[in-house]
Amino acid sequence: MHRVELPDGTTVPAIGQGTWMMGGARERQREIRAIQAGIDLGLTLIDTAEMYGDGDAEDMVGEAIKGRRDACFLVSKVLPSNARRDAVIRSCETSLGRMGVETLDLYLLHWRGATPLAETLGAFQDLLAAGKIRRWGVSNFDLDDMQDLLALPGGDACATNQILYNPDQRGPEFDLLPWQAERRIPTMAYSPVGQGGRLLKSPALAAVARRHGVSTARVALAWAIRAGDVIAIPKASSLEHVSDNAAAADLVLTPDDLAEIEARHPAPRRKQPLAMI
Repeated sequence: MHRVELPDGTTVPAIGQGTWMMGGARERQREIRAIQAGIDLGLTLIDTAEMYGDGDAEDMVGEAIKGRRDACFLVSKVLPSNARRDAVIRSCETSLGRMGVETLDLYLLHWRGATPLAETLGAFQDLLAAGKIRRWGVSNFDLDDMQDLLALPGGDACATNQILYNPDQRGPEFDLLPWQAERRIPTMAYSPVGQGGRLLKSPALAAVARRHGVSTARVALAWAIRAGDVIAIPKASSLEHVSDNAAAADLVLTPDDLAEIEARHPAPRRKQPLAMI
């Protein structure tokens, strides 16, 4: 498994496991087995959030990693409605309780809201000092948001920015991704295989997949992590899908493959607002 280096020198797998729209009672045991299988396959970064299922996803993750906490890199997110200093701390403690752990490896602000960034950053620093988180970052921040963040005292400790990024959503390549790369802030890509199945019907991805004898999802994941500084966090609620996701780490796309994808899904030529779902 290729690994990506965070600013503090810690490395994490280039492909992890997302849990958005997971945690419901109907599929809970199936999803737990998928997460556990993913850990066995090296997908040890697990991303969740207090928003997902109103905490059900965090609870499900806690059950999945029971007895295996030390093998995992655990990520959760706080809502902007809870971004005030006292509310961040309460939210983090609630998330820790749901998952039955003492510390998060990474805690993110889910998106920017009305609370001043300096106040949220102060809460993150309090949580660091208390040993409740090991590092912090943000999600859904565009370039101007990142510039505001890094202008604050301590803002340069941001470990990652989690954004929507896949061949259909390449806007960040114009300005945000190069800016982060210069500062050694890796990107975490959510929905790397798209939403609603549209991307998986791409003729370009399908053609590349046929040449390699793999799934289109595997091609999309290999594309997302191709530069070496992106961490993809696809959701997989079945053993079949989690195995396919893990195998994407071994797929090397050729220049011809990348050119075919580029022709159908071109890089942006001007600034685009950051997309989010």
